[in-house]
Amino acid sequence: MESIASFFAAAGNVLNCVVAAVNDVLWNKYLLLLFLLMGSGVFFSIRTRFVQVRRFGAGMRRVFGNISLKGKKAGKEGMSSFQALATAIAAQVGTGNIAGCASALVAGGPGAIFWMWASAFFGMSTIYSEAVLAQKYKQVSENGEVTGGPIYYIRAAFKGWLGKFLAVFFAIAIILALGFMGNMVQANSIGDAFSTAFGVPKVLTGAIIACVCAFIFLGGVKRIASVTEKLVPVMAVFYILGSLAAIGFNIQNLLPAIKSIFVGAFQPQAVLGGALGVGVKEAMRFGVARGLFSNEAGMGSTPHAHALAKVEKPQDQGEVAMIGVFIDTFVVLNMTALVILTSGVLGTVGPDGSFITATALAQAAFNKTFGSFGSAFVAVCLLFFAFSTIIGWYFFGESNVKALFGGSKTAKVVYSVIALVLIVVGSFQKVSLVWDMSDMFNGLMVIPNLLAVLALSGIVAKFARDDAHTLR
Repeated sequence: MESIASFFAAAGNVLNCVVAAVNDVLWNKYLLLLFLLMGSGVFFSIRTRFVQVRRFGAGMRRVFGNISLKGKKAGKEGMSSFQALATAIAAQVGTGNIAGCASALVAGGPGAIFWMWASAFFGMSTIYSEAVLAQKYKQVSENGEVTGGPIYYIRAAFKGWLGKFLAVFFAIAIILALGFMGNMVQANSIGDAFSTAFGVPKVLTGAIIACVCAFIFLGGVKRIASVTEKLVPVMAVFYILGSLAAIGFNIQNLLPAIKSIFVGAFQPQAVLGGALGVGVKEAMRFGVARGLFSNEAGMGSTPHAHALAKVEKPQDQGEVAMIGVFIDTFVVLNMTALVILTSGVLGTVGPDGSFITATALAQAAFNKTFGSFGSAFVAVCLLFFAFSTIIGWYFFGESNVKALFGGSKTAKVVYSVIALVLIVVGSFQKVSLVWDMSDMFNGLMVIPNLLAVLALSGIVAKFARDDAHTLR
């Protein structure tokens, strides 16, 4: 027995080293994905003649001119344009908008928010490209069932064995990153928040979440779309109103807070007297990385939802997709940043002598205004955000299970059961290796997705032209 235990311990150490090495290349030391994602955003902005500026107004009109909480007929297994956006935002607006933003502020200072804005601005052109390609290459079966996502435009971009390999690699990576490990991370955030705020046992929280999720998952795409189109507007408005109230109580600090964002982007040591000890590199690195992780532009996740939208032209949904990034970063994530900066809690040291960060920092900021109710408010918002992300990420993973196994009902059931079990386990057990592996597979799925989008950039550019309605 000891030899078996030693074997598994050694295997675990090796796996830890491999995951750490890959994450160093992707996210940490060499910043491969940071340059790849930002570089792609700049490239697509130029290639589409800054579609995020030219067509921003049109995108806003498409979203808010057709908003509906009752759904519209979109064919079998399809979605209305707003439902597709709501499902995408459900995945985008997650714990990263609270805990991730707070962590970026501590690691990169107020200037990190400026670089979040920059990554979101350029990311809007990237996500436009993904949505356009998802629409163009979506599949409609003889019985009217709609499927789509990166796996299809990857095969279109690269013919033969290379396309098949990259498509399968992407599908496996996103199932592991989002459907399994990612949802463990989200469930853990909910469990922690409710345990801290209300003393609810984490496993009980996880079991309740899993039961509600099972009901939603069993209803298929239609029920997922129906839930997200109602949940997303409610959770966004609830958080925005609470944040505006907190900012309003500290309105005298708003202009200094905004100034610190711009000054901190280029002169971090001039903010907070250099207390956080960060430089321009850290501000840029953590701002871009957290921003891209939050809005998911270029990661290949949201195209699964945008592919199912029933629209007249692919670029119509591309314009809608851009608004998802805008809402995620420039609205929701900004609320967290401004609440923390106006409250003055950034740089607060905890009992252990280190800076408080993540959810604890956000709770401290809201507590400064709302008293003890602040922790409860953050816990409820985390429930909304993380729960909606679980739904969205489950759907993205399921789309790839269908593509890999030809729509097999058995494969779908097995995937659902594993996902639900991991939601319960993740709610009460935080395993650092699982979190690191989630980051790793999250990063790995970006590579085949962006390679395909870049390879098909000529098609995106044509759709982005004003006369693109001639293309189908």
